[in-house]
Amino acid sequence: MRRKCNRIMIAGMKSGSGKTTLTCGVLQLLVNRGLSVASLKCGPDYIDPAFHEKVLGVRSGNLDGYFFEDEVLSSLLSKHGQNKDITVIEGVMGYYDGLGMKSIGGSFHVSMATKTPVVLVIDCKGMAESIGAILHGFLTYRPNQIRGVIFNRLPAQLYEPLKEVAENMGICVLGYVPTLKEFQLESRHLGLVTADEIHDIKNKIEGLALKLAETIDIDGLLELAGKAPELPAYQQRSNQEQQVNKKIRIAVAKDEAFCFIYQDNINLLEELGCEIMYFSPLHDKSIPTEADGMLLYGGYPELYAKQLSSNQSMITSIREAIKNGLPTIAECGGFMYLHEWIEDREGNRYPMAAVLEGGCYKTNRLQRFGYVELEAAVDNLLCKKGDKIKAHEFHYWDSEHTGDGFVAQKPFKQINWKCAYATKTLYAGYPHIHFYANTNVARQFVEACRTENV
Repeated sequence: MRRKCNRIMIAGMKSGSGKTTLTCGVLQLLVNRGLSVASLKCGPDYIDPAFHEKVLGVRSGNLDGYFFEDEVLSSLLSKHGQNKDITVIEGVMGYYDGLGMKSIGGSFHVSMATKTPVVLVIDCKGMAESIGAILHGFLTYRPNQIRGVIFNRLPAQLYEPLKEVAENMGICVLGYVPTLKEFQLESRHLGLVTADEIHDIKNKIEGLALKLAETIDIDGLLELAGKAPELPAYQQRSNQEQQVNKKIRIAVAKDEAFCFIYQDNINLLEELGCEIMYFSPLHDKSIPTEADGMLLYGGYPELYAKQLSSNQSMITSIREAIKNGLPTIAECGGFMYLHEWIEDREGNRYPMAAVLEGGCYKTNRLQRFGYVELEAAVDNLLCKKGDKIKAHEFHYWDSEHTGDGFVAQKPFKQINWKCAYATKTLYAGYPHIHFYANTNVARQFVEACRTENV
């Protein structure tokens, strides 16, 4: 069974070319028209989808060409685009960038696997006719899905001559964006500042949309999206062993400190019969007492170390729950929270849950950044010994004891290291895991929670 899914990808010539700002403005323009819109982000990023959520009022998702097989990419895209007027995908890095020199996992990979029309964003600052040469290079480098172009940071007087140049190359020109310094989005050590931290972001994005309405061809974007071919329909998953009236209840940490959550992970758990119970390690006194399992995902615990440390009732609740065998996944920021202490940006150390030995300290660069493949050294909560799970790391803070339950292997490189704590009831480590990279991981976690529930 196949399903119509009108869609476009907004991709860039490089990182920092304006993809996120433009995507947010375009999403707002589409919403302002009364259209139902879905949004997705290429790659493993958590922060950009949160900006999409602020525009749409619903969580965005991820399409990752390293994590997912091509059929999973198409299936998830079909799922998110179901009953929507248009799906907008934000690219990652430059259009052709990815693992190695084969664009594996990047925007090009996703667009080709899903046959999604691409609108290329070219950052024109400091250029004039050279813009044409860049566009020509992107169009002819290899067979691709580039069907439209938008010129970013372009003086108005250059638009018409550049439009003629581009149209002579057979590409659809969908407008331009002048320099709009007042709408640039802030950043920090893991990328953009989270959407919740930018003052009055909704008004800011609405103001951006008003500006873009003057120079962007939204009708042209919609027409291009409508030319995308049909996709295979998403096949709903279910747990065949699910017991009637016995939902598995999963406590999920979610607040300012713990906000890096793949919504598709949550959705898959729900498909497998779980009830999600959100709680805040910052503001609540304890985890939900009826929880059968727990997810401590990543975020910025280092920015809230003092507040987290002062909430001793929550710390005690989490420590005792894990000690008593509550199945728990703790990734990155959640992993840090389980240490004896976390160092904040000023070098102050604050006591944490002390489930794991040692502490987490600030470094001056990204640690073990990028995609990895994890191989289990022992049978554990997520998988059997020898099983492999694709994951990624992205953090500046490091741990005195990173664990030895898995071996992490860098793709295409002779680089590996031991990482993560892995027991029958606990996965705790820096690597982030997307369940759709290996749905058996989600199933095994749910089964462990069900055993706890019996």
